[in-house]
Amino acid sequence: QVQLVESGGGLVQAGGSLRLSCAASGRTFSSYVMGWFRQAPGKEREFVAAISWSGGRRDYRNAVKGRFTISRDNAKNTVSLQMNELKPEDTAVYYCNAAPAFSGIGGGTGNYWGQGTRVTVSS
Repeated sequence: QVQLVESGGGLVQAGGSLRLSCAASGRTFSSYVMGWFRQAPGKEREFVAAISWSGGRRDYRNAVKGRFTISRDNAKNTVSLQMNELKPEDTAVYYCNAAPAFSGIGGGTGNYWGQGTRVTVSS
C-alpha cells in the first residue's frame, strides 16, 4: 500500500504560480513512477505530468509544457508540481498518482491515488 496526501492548492489569479506537493508513505516510494492528474468540473480526469523513479524521464501533457515542472525527492518521499503562468483552464482538482511503470500510470493495476487538492485560477 502507498498512501498519498496532496497539499498546496488554492486560489490564484491568471499568470500566477502555485506549487503542489504530494507526501507518500507506505511501500518503497522510490520504486514508483509518480504523476499528477487533474479533473475539471464536468470533465474526465486527465494526465498532467509524470516522473520516473530516478527523475531521468519526465512527461507532460502538451497544454502544460513550459509552464509546469514535476520533481521528486526520494529521500523525503515527496513529489512536487511547480505551476507557473497559470490559466483559468488549469482550474481543477489535482491528484497525485503512484504507479509501477509509465505504461500503467493512471489506469493500470497497482496505481494509488491521493484525495486531491483544488486549484482555482481566476481570470
